[in-house]
Amino acid sequence: MYHNPVLLTKSVDDLVTNPAGTYVDVTFGGGGHSGEILRRLTPEGRLYSFDQDLDALKNTIADQRFTLVNQNFRFLENSLLMYGVNQVDGVLADLGVSSHQFDAAERGFSTRSDAPLDMRMNVQQSIDAKKVINEYEEEQLADLFYYYGELREARKLAREIVHHRKLNPINTTGELKNLFSYIPQFKQNKFFAQVFQAIRIEVNQELEALKEMLVQAHRILKPGGRLVVISYHSLEDRLVKRFLKNGMFEGEPSRDIYGNFSKTFELLQSKAFVPDNDEIEQNSRARSAKMRVGTKL
Repeated sequence: MYHNPVLLTKSVDDLVTNPAGTYVDVTFGGGGHSGEILRRLTPEGRLYSFDQDLDALKNTIADQRFTLVNQNFRFLENSLLMYGVNQVDGVLADLGVSSHQFDAAERGFSTRSDAPLDMRMNVQQSIDAKKVINEYEEEQLADLFYYYGELREARKLAREIVHHRKLNPINTTGELKNLFSYIPQFKQNKFFAQVFQAIRIEVNQELEALKEMLVQAHRILKPGGRLVVISYHSLEDRLVKRFLKNGMFEGEPSRDIYGNFSKTFELLQSKAFVPDNDEIEQNSRARSAKMRVGTKL
């Protein structure tokens, strides 16, 4: 298993309402959530899990009720149709990068190692972090640092990268970090986490893929089916919160003359579920986790 799955018991408790039903884990990873879902299902139950990372295929589960789909979850609906599935009882997403991906230094996800600028969750795709850093226009870089990294100094960072790459290509995470060695040490961890997050989101088109998956998840869920999403930063959580609230990612829904709008989900609770202190002590990854659960109306 790649890591201790965050909110494992709570997420699966809220997901599995029909033990004989059909479920989807769109972020298989090390198989922790999928394994727990299978433990809750009867022999009639079915689980389809998705992961675009080839490394995840090594963790496949030998169970006739289980199917592992090597695809990005943005292709959720069409991939399930290939298996004759058009309705499911629940969809679970544990977003972000797995501990395994962070720990595999050569993947370039971690700020702790000097590694090739990669950050691809699907190593077969053409765009990687090296291409983003060395080929994007200055304005594109500034935008992704501002919107995806929430960095106020985004324009300055983009300008410095463009200036440096004219002299020498930036090939590794270490070379990228060295450009900003002037950042005070007490700020470096947060700063580089934001920089790397911004690049990773762009490389993998994470927010666009999330929006596509959420829309498709709503379509394939049966009435009464559950959507459970665990996110690790505010950009993801904001999209999930808005979608569960009114079926939209931006703007406001149309309201009737009484000021009401058609809801697509009933929230299990208005606030996000968060791990307790014991789980955070045992698993540092849980510190930033927020889980939201909606029941399709």
